[in-house]
Amino acid sequence: MTQTSENATWLTQEAYNKLKEELAYLTGPARTEISAKIAAAREEGDLRENGGYHAAKEEQGKQELRVRQLTQLLETAKVGAPPADDGTVSPGMVVTIAFDGDEDDALSFLLASREYASADIETYSPQSPLGSGVIGHKVGEDVEYELPNGKMASVRILKAVPYDG
Repeated sequence: MTQTSENATWLTQEAYNKLKEELAYLTGPARTEISAKIAAAREEGDLRENGGYHAAKEEQGKQELRVRQLTQLLETAKVGAPPADDGTVSPGMVVTIAFDGDEDDALSFLLASREYASADIETYSPQSPLGSGVIGHKVGEDVEYELPNGKMASVRILKAVPYDG
């Protein structure tokens, strides 16, 4: 996944299709199911003491939040090819960095949004301090970026390759 501008997100066709399917499920069958749960719980009586009703309403709220997130993501998505393998850091790449130039203290991570997070590799958002600090820089460069506490940190970019997972 690659940020093409501040509000647009690059998605592979496969990722776009998967998110569209999730949205279709959430706005179709899942909405029908949660409405039925709420109706059934409402028929049980006093809503103030009805745990099933409150649980179903909470589930509905989470579901609707995910619908809004997916809708916004898909409206601004750019579907296309992965980032170029030219050594320049961009979202959608696996980046290996060394803290303070110490190559024994290297970290590899996927620079992408949470939709791409996996158990296989740590994922950093392009909007995170580290992510935004390395975007646009080339392999071999030393980069300084600001930490959330206001202090500066420096890393050397050792490797940047398109994610193939």
